[in-house]
Amino acid sequence: MYPLALLLLFIATVAAMEGFAYVMHRWVMHGPGWFLHASHHRPRTGRWEANDLYFVIFALPSILLLLGGVQWGWGNWATAAGAGIAAYGAIYLGFHDIIVHQRVRHRYVARSRYMKRIVQAHRLHHAVETKAGTVSFGFLVAPRPDALKQELARRGRTGVRAPVTLSD
Repeated sequence: MYPLALLLLFIATVAAMEGFAYVMHRWVMHGPGWFLHASHHRPRTGRWEANDLYFVIFALPSILLLLGGVQWGWGNWATAAGAGIAAYGAIYLGFHDIIVHQRVRHRYVARSRYMKRIVQAHRLHHAVETKAGTVSFGFLVAPRPDALKQELARRGRTGVRAPVTLSD
């Protein structure tokens, strides 16, 4: 394969992963996979949560494609696709676990309109602590926060986390 075609395959794979992540998050993680994902909608009590197993599960196709392309002679297409999946995983890790959930301490503050939008959309997703009633399932593409707030209100705020109150 030509280098330009491989680059385009890599970019297309990264872009397609957003759609795959949306589908998996909405219909698997908030469906039959809730037994793992529920830990992510509750306050974390330690360094790890059951939901972290999804990172391993979703890395397996990337590892398989990279091994196939580099070691097993499947062709450069497999390497490009595997690298695209890995790149999306790295972007997800940086955005979701580091920027939004601050699993690594940092001082970054979202200032661009895009970053503010996706951070707020993800926080609105986490305002709901139940399997159903959640909004915003994408990671890099998100609806406007005001639309998400209206949708939560329309649903009667079902499953929305109670506000934290300070007691004496």
